[in-house]
Amino acid sequence: MKALITGASSGIGRDMARILASKGYHLVLVARNEEELKRLAKELKEKNQIEVEVIVTDLSNIENCKEIHKKVKNIDILINNAGFGDCGNFTKTALEKEISMINTNIVAYHTLMKLYLIDMKQRGTGKILNVASIAGFMPGPLMSTYYATKAYIVRISEGIREELKKEKSKVQISILCPGPVETNFNQVANVKFHMREANSMKVSQYAIKKLEQGKFYIVPGFDVKLARLGAKLVPTSWISKITYRVQKRKIER
Repeated sequence: MKALITGASSGIGRDMARILASKGYHLVLVARNEEELKRLAKELKEKNQIEVEVIVTDLSNIENCKEIHKKVKNIDILINNAGFGDCGNFTKTALEKEISMINTNIVAYHTLMKLYLIDMKQRGTGKILNVASIAGFMPGPLMSTYYATKAYIVRISEGIREELKKEKSKVQISILCPGPVETNFNQVANVKFHMREANSMKVSQYAIKKLEQGKFYIVPGFDVKLARLGAKLVPTSWISKITYRVQKRKIER
């Protein structure tokens, strides 16, 4: 069994790699941080006696995504996890950072998912886990671009899920939608969360467990499940006002 994990050098990606390694999966770890990837690969090889391939690349470049697919074949699990955010008024945040965010959070997911899904459908087996966010179910003033990227992942995954069901395909797609998690996201996004942050390993363990059970929506934590329910029931204009206040407190802290 083999799994490919993007954004594997830290946080959820790194913890999922540790969990899958303990289950005997051979791994392909993808990220930009070569030092952290090699450190993790060494740890997993020594502890679990598995094969670990490291790919150091920038996923915001679509050609790099295509090269990964050309190089790495016969993946049983694809975990699209690489991504980052930014916080601030839309007219004041950096355009280049936002374009890079869109390319990483959307284009890379889209490209790898499409290429590997074609392979999986031909083989009649495989699992794809797209790491989205509770942010994908609501508007996000002061983090508008980030929220929009996660909404894209939620909606495209929902659509593909229905296509697979209609085709009676055995290929599985799932989305992980956590709230704030203890990772280096805050530093990259220039933000400090007001909400309690979940433990990355616990979120990862829950995600892998639910993935193995065939769940589509994977929402860890009662408070996050409640937030998703609220996003369904409360008018969008109200959600925008609430979210704005939450984001503003992040910036001010």
